[in-house]
Parts: sequence; C-alpha cells; structure tokens
Amino acid sequence: MTAGMGVSVFFSIRGDAEADYVVETNAFFAPFEFYENRQIVGVDIEIVNRVAEKLNKKIQIKNVEFDVIIDNVEAGRIADAGAAGLTITEARAEKVNFTIPYYTSVQYVIFNRNAPPSMRDNHIVWEALAGTKLGTQTGSTGYIFVDDEIKNGILSGTGTTVRGIDSHQLAADAIGAHIIDYAIADELAAKFIVDKNPELDALPLYYSGPTREDDYPVEESYAIAVNKSKNDLLEAFNEVLAEMLTENDKGETEIDRLVLKYMGLLNE
Repeated sequence: MTAGMGVSVFFSIRGDAEADYVVETNAFFAPFEFYENRQIVGVDIEIVNRVAEKLNKKIQIKNVEFDVIIDNVEAGRIADAGAAGLTITEARAEKVNFTIPYYTSVQYVIFNRNAPPSMRDNHIVWEALAGTKLGTQTGSTGYIFVDDEIKNGILSGTGTTVRGIDSHQLAADAIGAHIIDYAIADELAAKFIVDKNPELDALPLYYSGPTREDDYPVEESYAIAVNKSKNDLLEAFNEVLAEMLTENDKGETEIDRLVLKYMGLLNE
C-alpha cells in the first residue's frame, strides 16, 4: 500500500519487510494518523511519504502501541523514527532527537453534554476536574499532564483519579459507559471525536491565572522523533517540514491544509 502520491512508503504489522527505515506510529489519532479503507492515512503519513521521496528510500510504517514508540526509537533496533502526533518533552528529548515542531495543540476535556464540568468563558480549568474520574490515552501527553497534576499539582489530594486507556476514542467511549467522568485528549482528536458523537462535547483545558482574563491553555508542540544516530534522517525530516510550514499568499501552510483535509473540512 502507498501513501500520498509516492511509492516509497509501505505499511506492515511485521518487522521483516525490506526497508531502509522504519517509522512507528499509532493509527488512532485522527487527523494525524488513522485507518481509512484499511490503510493508514493522515498528516504524519504525508510527511513521512515526502521524506521517503526526498531520500529516494523505502520507509516502512508500523502501527504499534503508542507508549512504546519513544523507547523503540531510542533503542533503534526496530524503529528509526516515530510519527504519531508526538509532543516534545524534556524527558523524551533525553532519549530521541526531535525535528522542528510542526503543530501546536491544546489539551481538551471531552464530556457528556448532559453532564458538563464547571466551565468559565468557554474553557475548563484544572480545578473544575477535582474529585472526578479522568481517562486519557496511555503514554500520551494528556496522561502525563493529568498524572503530574494529581501527584504534584493542582489536583493533588482532591481524590481525582486517572485511567490509562488504549486510545482517545476508547477514552471518550468510556464516558458513555460510566467508567470515567471526562476524557482528556489533544484538540484535533477531541474535535474529531465529538463531531461524530452528538452526545459529547469538548472544551479547552486551561491553567487558572490571577483573574479569568489571565487563564492560559495547556499547550504542547508536535514533532517527529528520530533515533539519535540517524542524523541524515533527522535532516531530511527538518527540510521537508520547513517546506511544508512555508506560508502561501493566504497565510496558510501545507500542514494547515493537510489538517483540514483529514478533518474533512478542506474547501478546494
């Protein structure tokens, strides 16, 4: 199977296919990577395909559990890079090299429309989640944020719990099953999920400031993770991303348009 217009990217769940590089993903994070007609598509797949064409190399895309990607890329034995809407963090940067960031996201709270959390000015602050049961994708930045706030931050001592779940979609499903109260997910994943479920809604998650006007969002930046010995691959990703982040005369980047495309919102 191929991605985009090239023929250099192929998909496999096995590790024995002939390839120059292996890039791991977790194909349950629309619009960056998801299954469509039994093929993995999305923004990150387009980026990897462009790199394959630039290098004239064969790149294998492997779908794996999200929380093993960074460690696999660090080890370098079964993966050379990871493309899965990965957030740059200090802990991860000790293990892998990150490309230039290509997308900035905000954490969102997904909730049942009939049982929303307390909100203010169209956003939800951490304090509103105190004492609730939260769920988010295992190993995701959302899980890292929530776990840290429960152990050391705003939610410490409030009785708040967090459950790691295999994907953002399954976390959202757990709301309807009354397993959790709210799900935490990246902005576009949250919007993608609630757009398909009229019982759900989502709002951005904020830190409280001295006044409401000073509240600020829980933000993160996405990048591609590359094994620290693969400098040629890192350079190729950075060159491709620089091209795809160049604004056109309308102030749009190719990344912007791909996000809209895979959200089903692109008007040609």
